[in-house]
Amino acid sequence: MKSSEKPSGPGSHDQASVGFIGVGSIGLPMAKNIVTGGFPLCVFDVSAGPLRELEACGARVSASPAEVGRVCGIIGICVNTDKQVTQVMLGDGGLLSSARPDTIIAIHSTVRPRTVLELASVASEHGVHVLDVGITGGPHGAAAKALCYMAGGEVTLIERCRPVFETSAKTIVLTGPLGSGMAAKLCNNLITYLEFLAGSEAFRLVEKANVSREAFTAVTQANGVMTPFMQMFLAGMGGPASEVNRAGREAFVQLAEKDLSITLELARDLGVSLPATALASQLMADMVGLKDRYPAGYGDFAQREAHPSTSSG
Repeated sequence: MKSSEKPSGPGSHDQASVGFIGVGSIGLPMAKNIVTGGFPLCVFDVSAGPLRELEACGARVSASPAEVGRVCGIIGICVNTDKQVTQVMLGDGGLLSSARPDTIIAIHSTVRPRTVLELASVASEHGVHVLDVGITGGPHGAAAKALCYMAGGEVTLIERCRPVFETSAKTIVLTGPLGSGMAAKLCNNLITYLEFLAGSEAFRLVEKANVSREAFTAVTQANGVMTPFMQMFLAGMGGPASEVNRAGREAFVQLAEKDLSITLELARDLGVSLPATALASQLMADMVGLKDRYPAGYGDFAQREAHPSTSSG
């Protein structure tokens, strides 16, 4: 849980500057919370709009990850995929081309634990530390400073970052060794997606059985079987897809299939059978009314990733 005891500051670099790379729907409010929380902040993203917002809040916009690495002692990464995290850290103009020894890089992106360990191994050759710090609570939680952080790695490093994390966190859970933060995040997402699927199917059935959505919602609220988060999701993603809501639903499906695919990879690596998760991974598009998103029988994320011409995302 959050501690009232604060370390002296976020690392030993100039002016205790914090860096943040990837300011999308969750990263943007997280970055805003850091700068409004009193930390000098350097930000980078490929999209100009969010950077302008952050610059207006007092953040310094950097031209590349390398520029962030050059001046910051603690750096958060909140991009979408393993490939993007790797590019931010190891690519031309990446963080490790300039980051000084004792820099801490906190990976917030939902990626494979294996990727975290591989990147940490390379970073250690530069004297740079890596933490995997999954986050849950979504954009609304970030804006409300109510995220849950799942922090894996060396405890002393996590404690150095705690004041920065606390700008957006309601809860900080130390999950164990490096890689455990991502494992916890993937398992948490597994529960979430299966809950969404169960709720979606239940509402489809109950409406055919002549029970109104309102009445059934009252039942699920009374007994606690459906959380407010599930209710919000089903309200936004229920019903047929349209030109108005299709883009948002496709973005959800792309994210859900990515998360479930790497969850299943982790399960295979550890010898754990997840039959319900495997089935759910094939049903995300259908759940939100996008059954036509991919050709029939072509529901495996890894296969589409290898054949990007079939993806509309």
